[in-house]
This record gives sequence, structure tokens and C-alpha cells, in this order.
Amino acid sequence: MELRHLRYFQTVARELNVTRAAALLHIAQPPLSRQIRQFEDELGVPLFERVGRGLRLTEAGRFLLEQSLQLTQRLDEMIEGTRRIGRNEKRWFGIGFVPSVLYGVLPDLIRELRADQSEVEVGLTEMISVQQLEALKSGRIDLGFGRLALSDPAIVQQVVMAEPLVAALPARAAPREGEGGDGGGRGRVGGDGRGGGDGPMAPAELARRGLILYPARPRPSYADHVLSLFRAQGLQPRVVQEANELQTALGLVAAGLGITLVPASVQRLHRDDVRYCPIDAPGFVSPVIMSYRAGDASPFLARAVAWVRRQAEASG
Repeated sequence: MELRHLRYFQTVARELNVTRAAALLHIAQPPLSRQIRQFEDELGVPLFERVGRGLRLTEAGRFLLEQSLQLTQRLDEMIEGTRRIGRNEKRWFGIGFVPSVLYGVLPDLIRELRADQSEVEVGLTEMISVQQLEALKSGRIDLGFGRLALSDPAIVQQVVMAEPLVAALPARAAPREGEGGDGGGRGRVGGDGRGGGDGPMAPAELARRGLILYPARPRPSYADHVLSLFRAQGLQPRVVQEANELQTALGLVAAGLGITLVPASVQRLHRDDVRYCPIDAPGFVSPVIMSYRAGDASPFLARAVAWVRRQAEASG
């Protein structure tokens, strides 16, 4: 498959007329028709149906159009950004992050860095802590936000904050130990999505419930940090399911497969099918760790690091 095939397909899909699409693409109609047929043959499914003198997208065609438009839009943005950077109009500044920091310090930092659009092109890439270190050393990103401390002389790591962990439970969970089984108020969701009146849960109680662990891979990761917290208490939780994404783990919780541990800032999601309980153990925290290359003298990096440090001091 070539990019031009997608461009041809998108134009025909928008016009639903090969003649008009050919005129817009500045090519003759027969070659365009051949390209579309070859594209369909390569995919192995029809993308268009003939209706009178026009065309109609098949279900497969509608799906491809929606997905390919997102792809080509991102590609266009990447190409334009590359041109701006190549013309020295903007500098590229890449940030790697684990998903859970999107509910904490990262959104404010992004707004701060993008305030002056003429200076730097800020790019964001979701990746776990281990991947961030490799991306920093290869120059693919300039700053990382993770939750795992890793020793590497080429990388500077600084703990921005130690965020408490909370237990995510299904909104309609089974009664806790010592509770009645009448489905009373403790298992109901409060108006803010955080749970109605649930008291703190002890690590031993959490360990007896099925644990949904994330991310499943690659490791080491936040999953290993959670397991180490239980081991420090002399506990071995029963892992019933592993997930690669935070949102997937929460979806499995809502389905009643088990519980999972998430940073407290994730409560801002306000899911109606999940409630959150504090954990009665001071050590159950997850650090937010900022990472960058040792010796990187970039003024923009210095600005970003200084801003994060000020925010950490103000909240600490």
C-alpha cells in the first residue's frame, strides 16, 4: 500500500464520483479508476458500490475513510512540523509520559510550553518509564515523566511528587469484610464518582481480592512497583488479569473482574462504573519522576524543568 492510494481513495470517497475526484487530483479518470480497483484488490474487500451514476461507500469503505483521515491528518501535521523545524522556524521538543500523569502535572506543563507557539514544536509520546530512558538517550524525546526510578548515568531523574495510591473498585462491588450483604450505601457511587462513604482499605484486604495489574508489558514498570508495595507488607496479591493500558484496567474493574491500584489523580476521570477507596498504609504511594539527559544545556529544557520544580515546591 502506498500513501497515494489513500489520498486517491479519500478524494473519491469525499466526492463519490470518479470524474470529479480525478479533476481535483489532476489526473485522468481511467488511471484513477484503475488505482482504486488495485487498492481494493490489495485489501481484498470492495470499498465502493455503484449507485446509479455515482458511488456509495461500503461498510469497509466507511471504516477505512474514518481511520485513514486520522492517519493522513497526523502525517500532514508531522510533515509541516518537520518543514518548520528544518527552516529553523521552530525547535522540536519531545515529551514522553506514562498515561497516569495526564491527570496531574503534565497538562499544565503542556499549556505553559505551548504558550509561545512561535518558539518550539512540542510533541507528546505515550511510553512507559523504561522506554523513556532509551528515547532520551537516542534523542527522540527531551523530557520524560514516569513512575519508575531507574539508574543510568546518562539520565538525570528527579522525583516531582509522591502521589498516594487508591484502590479502584467496581461501583456495585461485593460487601467488604464486616459489612452486611443488603447492597447498602457503602457500595454506592457518590455524585463525584469517587465512591459513597468508603473508608480506607488495608493492604491485607486488598491482597485478598483479585488484582488487575497494568501494564502487562514491557517490564519493569508500574506493575512491579505495585507488587513490591504488597511484598513489603509481607503480602502476595492474587493477580487475576493483566492489562496493557490504565483505561483497560479500569474497564475490567467496572466489569467486576477485580480491583486495581491507581494514582489518586486518576479519580478525576469521574467514571460512573468505578469507585475509589483510600489505602490504609503510608507507603502505598507512586512517585512522579521527571527524567532528562545529563548535560543537556537546552534553554527550553531548563525552562521546563524549572517550571516543574516550582510547581512541585508549591504543592509540597
